[in-house]
Amino acid sequence: MDIQHLVDRLEQLLNESTRLPLSAYLLVNEDRIYNLIDQMRVVIPEEIKRANRIEADKDRILAQAHEEAERIRSLAKQEANELVKRDAITQASQQRADNILERARRDADALRGDADTYVVEVLTRLEEDLLRSLAVVRNGLNKVHKEETAVEQSPAD
Repeated sequence: MDIQHLVDRLEQLLNESTRLPLSAYLLVNEDRIYNLIDQMRVVIPEEIKRANRIEADKDRILAQAHEEAERIRSLAKQEANELVKRDAITQASQQRADNILERARRDADALRGDADTYVVEVLTRLEEDLLRSLAVVRNGLNKVHKEETAVEQSPAD
């Protein structure tokens, strides 16, 4: 039996009671009223205990919900920090890669320039050597032609 039902029965008992004329007083059945009050004394502590249990359960559930919310917030914060770190690492890695590529391009351009200079120097020396060799060859040919011409022009002995 719940407290609401007992209160309804008390109200019904009062409504069924005899009213004293010209007053606000009622004649009530004392046994029925005390019986109802005794039932209320039994039910009310049970209702209060149940309400206290419900309140305690509510507090426990709220505490668990707050703990879970804090745990989720903490995990989200950690994940956000990880993402920021990862992004920072990615950006730093990208910057470092860009720097390495730029340095490699500069080094390659410098090497290409040095190689071109070296090739020009080597080819210039080779050209000079070939021109000298060609001059020696021409001088040798001219000398041979002169000697042949001299032999042909000289009288046969």
